[in-house]
Amino acid sequence: MPSSLSTPQTLLLLPLLFSIISISISISISITHAFDFKYSTIDQIQQAFQHNQLTSRQLVQYYLDRIQTLNPLLRAVIEVNPDALDQADNADSERQTAQQRQLSGLHGIPILLKDSIGTKDRLNTTAGSLALLGSVVPRDAGVVEKLRQSGAVILGKASLTEWANFRSRRAPNGWCARSGQGRNPYVLTADTCSSSSGSAIAAAADLATVTLGTETDGSIICPSAMNSVVGIKPTVGLTSRSGVILISSRQDTIGPICRTVSDAVHVLDAIVGYDPRDAEATRDASGYVPAGGYLQFLRASGLEGKRLGILRKGFFDAYPEGSIQALTFEQHFTTLREKGAILVDDLEIANASTVVDFMNNGEFLVLPAEFKQSLNEYLSELIYSPVRSLADIIDFNNKHKREERMEEIGQSILLLAESTKGIGPVEERAIDRMNQLSMQGLEKLMKENKLDGIVTPGAKIVSVLGIGGYPGISVPAGYASDGVPFGICFAGLKGSEPTLIELAYAFEQATNVRVPPSFKPSFMSVLDDIDSL
Repeated sequence: MPSSLSTPQTLLLLPLLFSIISISISISISITHAFDFKYSTIDQIQQAFQHNQLTSRQLVQYYLDRIQTLNPLLRAVIEVNPDALDQADNADSERQTAQQRQLSGLHGIPILLKDSIGTKDRLNTTAGSLALLGSVVPRDAGVVEKLRQSGAVILGKASLTEWANFRSRRAPNGWCARSGQGRNPYVLTADTCSSSSGSAIAAAADLATVTLGTETDGSIICPSAMNSVVGIKPTVGLTSRSGVILISSRQDTIGPICRTVSDAVHVLDAIVGYDPRDAEATRDASGYVPAGGYLQFLRASGLEGKRLGILRKGFFDAYPEGSIQALTFEQHFTTLREKGAILVDDLEIANASTVVDFMNNGEFLVLPAEFKQSLNEYLSELIYSPVRSLADIIDFNNKHKREERMEEIGQSILLLAESTKGIGPVEERAIDRMNQLSMQGLEKLMKENKLDGIVTPGAKIVSVLGIGGYPGISVPAGYASDGVPFGICFAGLKGSEPTLIELAYAFEQATNVRVPPSFKPSFMSVLDDIDSL
């Protein structure tokens, strides 16, 4: 590509770039209707359904049009479901005949799924890799079964960092061979962060009503923070992992990424619960699911009387004094107090730095072995697949070096995983160490200080949450001087979702931070995408 904007080729491309940015901000929709589609919430949509102001078909068509316009720039969606409109028609028919029968809050609502979540339909499930293109899953993933039961419309598959960012340490966030480089809709050159990037980009840019992601170590919390959306990382086992391409059955969890806390809770309500195909984890966690579901905890007064631990060292003190982030978080602390929270300030997780060091180094004693084991098991169950083992995938990448960008990215983590021999004494000691760090760290801190939750910036807590299987909710907190979003995370011990929802919702309602994306261009970085259109 030219290195200067003054070249003739670039000048010719600029009108097209301006056209894309203009269209992305104000899309012309053929549907003439009183309902305001843009950034609509589940509650607004359901109300419009009830008053015959909107149909699921119109809603799906709106998102299909928006994807067609914006996705060449954002690369957030790998593919759309060819049956989405038919599903929408079915939802509209069911609504007409439902009479007094209560329909789910997700009925007729379009949802995008991370491309590691299996669907038994005409959609592919590939973890962003060309190696799995054309593979056929035996059944829907457990969470997809629940979504279909709720009446949701499966709109398509969201992009991700290939192999859930477990292919190479050099892999760029948001890139996969199937869809290219995902872009942050707020600042196109900004980091999208971690593997569920496409789900977060799509939610932020209004390419679907709601989306679903997965997390091992930050893949819901981080992209949610960086793309100014709400992400719920549930307690491990609260949502089924069956039919999902996993890194670790010990750490992985499936959760919603949406524009509002309320929308995320609607999705969470639909996907939690026992699944015989993920029996041990979901059985253990099913006791955490409250009678009556999670929507009852959407309380604007949810901060009243809550004891919140503010983690400074290694967390909030990472921002320079006087920076927008530091000033914004101090304002948020004031808001928390005004809304009735009791802030237990200047707390420190005694072993937080040890946890981070361990996750950066020691986790690779465990995760590669778990990944090889879970991936080979997933591949063995496929009805059809071009590859049947991790070794096959490594070989595929070597035979498709250009498409998989092997010279730039490589596959060092895949090679490391292939060299493992299962979970042996070394891995078991590492798992024991992680359990000890959790008990002596976050659990001890919360119990000794009688905390309802902790508050941290961005995604700095994700390693602590990852090794302990703990839940967290990321909520938009502000925007840096360059327009890049940042988030605030409310986290707690296993099963504390009801309290965390109260905290996150009350904070969101009190601050109303989130604004729609600005699609701020950085010309040279976007021109590469334009060349390929």
